[in-house]
Amino acid sequence: MIDIHCHIIPGVDDGPIEDSDTLDMLEHAIADGITDIIATPHHRNRSYVNEKSDVLSSVDKLNSLIQKKSLPIKIHPGQEIRIYGEIVEDFEQDEILTLAGTSKYVLIELPSSQVPAYTERVLYDMLVAGLVPIIAHPERNSAIIEDPEKLFRLINQGALSQVTAASVSGDFGKKIQRFSIELLEHHLAHFVASDAHDTVRRGFTMKRALQALENSCGNDFGVIQNAENLLNGLPIEINPPIEIQQKGFWSKLLNR
Repeated sequence: MIDIHCHIIPGVDDGPIEDSDTLDMLEHAIADGITDIIATPHHRNRSYVNEKSDVLSSVDKLNSLIQKKSLPIKIHPGQEIRIYGEIVEDFEQDEILTLAGTSKYVLIELPSSQVPAYTERVLYDMLVAGLVPIIAHPERNSAIIEDPEKLFRLINQGALSQVTAASVSGDFGKKIQRFSIELLEHHLAHFVASDAHDTVRRGFTMKRALQALENSCGNDFGVIQNAENLLNGLPIEINPPIEIQQKGFWSKLLNR
């Protein structure tokens, strides 16, 4: 299983602090059935800056440690990039990492409480430049919860999105779980990833998330295959998005 969003590099953001913490996380990831992790440290989110060259160096060191410990898992480079206006320019200056370092996909984080007015323009510019933005954890964005059409417009424009495994498994509550599954059902989300930061508070729940999808819907909406195709440079089959005609419904439900 491929995890496309994980804070696994020690000492670079709000993920693990020491190598020992990372090794503990890796053991949990392996137990959860994960064979490959794309390391996505926060970049340009006002608290952390993780430049491409630094991430590549850190991933090399981490893979060397993994080989030394003979662990059956591999780390690939990436970034979780807080949206900003000059992403395309910085990519052209070789300062931005695509997921796995070789794909055309870029993990984009929105502020948790809003979808900035310039979002559509930035994502459009990325698409024109041949990059495909993957919006991280839209199920936890309060503006999208209030008005899912905001996400629909971005997906209809050509972006993709990734929901968090803990959201799908119910760890953030039944209402967030239901909203996450609804996004998948409406083809508004295309990946499930751990967004793991540690082994206790923000751990790996990929198996439980996939089991929750199986129990609720009888299928995984292709999220496993999509992650494998992303990592292996293969096309990802995308179904046309479907609007959720319930503005304000999820916001009211979650605030009850």
